[in-house]
Amino acid sequence: MRIKSIIALAATALISFGASAQMKIGYTNVEYVLSQMPEAKQVDSEYKAYETQLQNQLKAKGSEFQTKLQEYQAGAQTMTEIMRADKEAELQSLQQRLESFQREAQGSLQKKQSELYSPLFEKISTAIKAVRAESNYDFIFSTGVPGVDILLDAKEEYDVSNLIFKKLGITPPAK
Repeated sequence: MRIKSIIALAATALISFGASAQMKIGYTNVEYVLSQMPEAKQVDSEYKAYETQLQNQLKAKGSEFQTKLQEYQAGAQTMTEIMRADKEAELQSLQQRLESFQREAQGSLQKKQSELYSPLFEKISTAIKAVRAESNYDFIFSTGVPGVDILLDAKEEYDVSNLIFKKLGITPPAK
């Protein structure tokens, strides 16, 4: 709620400022620019390989738990009270380790995603700043991320994505 009021206040200030001075405003979709970067495909591939590796480990741990649970359920009637308590403690420990691994894997995935994509976003940011400075834009807004869009609508002629592609050394895709 607070972000929306800040955005509304900023938009009001820009409109007021724009009425008294000629402003040059552009916009781009950072996610779209990222999707067109050749190195993004390599990063996506690396991230998916890491994700698959963690998923395989999680499946293996889950299978181990399921196997031991089935063994326990099949033999519980014939076990002594001490054996049953021992197996239940073992199952509880396995379940806790499985849940812990799942939490750690999620955190590790987020860290890996940040580690892999941060350099690309920094590269895009540098290109945006260079385009803004070289083309004398006062502002360049972001679009294309639902809930984070700062620019709700604009004429296509103010889209600076192709300038950013050129700054990144990427041939702009055909529209």
